[in-house]
Amino acid sequence: MAEPIRVLIADDDRLVRAGIGLILKPLVDVDIVGEAANGREAVELTVRLRPHVVLLDIQMPVLTGLAALREIRTLAPASAVLMLTTFGESGYVTEALSGGAAGFLLKDSAVDELERAVRVTAAGEAFLTPAITRQILDRLPASRTPDAGDKLAVLSEREREVIVLVAQGLSNVAIGERLWITEGTVKTHVSRILTKLECENRVQAALLVHRAGLAG
Repeated sequence: MAEPIRVLIADDDRLVRAGIGLILKPLVDVDIVGEAANGREAVELTVRLRPHVVLLDIQMPVLTGLAALREIRTLAPASAVLMLTTFGESGYVTEALSGGAAGFLLKDSAVDELERAVRVTAAGEAFLTPAITRQILDRLPASRTPDAGDKLAVLSEREREVIVLVAQGLSNVAIGERLWITEGTVKTHVSRILTKLECENRVQAALLVHRAGLAG
């Protein structure tokens, strides 16, 4: 049996920590190794406990989530940091991505999305909830980049349909419903799209769509 995913929960709200714990503790492949109530504790516990995934709130006392992220990436680079945020805090996203965050998760996300986010980031992949993707794109200027369309030309017709819907902020489930295909098929398409476009995550791919003027 594979080693459980070791998770550290870092949030100054005790109820938030408890709620996340209630969701993750029953999972046989997840082990909550600690909790932190401020950014400094988050860094210290990460260095000591070496979790696979750190669920880190952006708004933290003593040391902000972004500052804690930078220290964790330096002192414990093997630990993936999944930032916890609320709708409307997308202004932090670019800075956190550049600081090495493995992804973002809204605090009011569905249970299955939290579970998926932990597993995805533990596997070394990026996770960006569709709502966050949409917020990032909405903040971008309307200017187009000529070579963006050329890059998208490598995609098949179906892949172009999928990535346009990703750029509109739809989840895999919603995309599947729109295109009459399964969620698993959508995941396969997204994986192939990221490989073809040489993008690390959905936001980077969606950004190309936006710059090509195809986001709608």
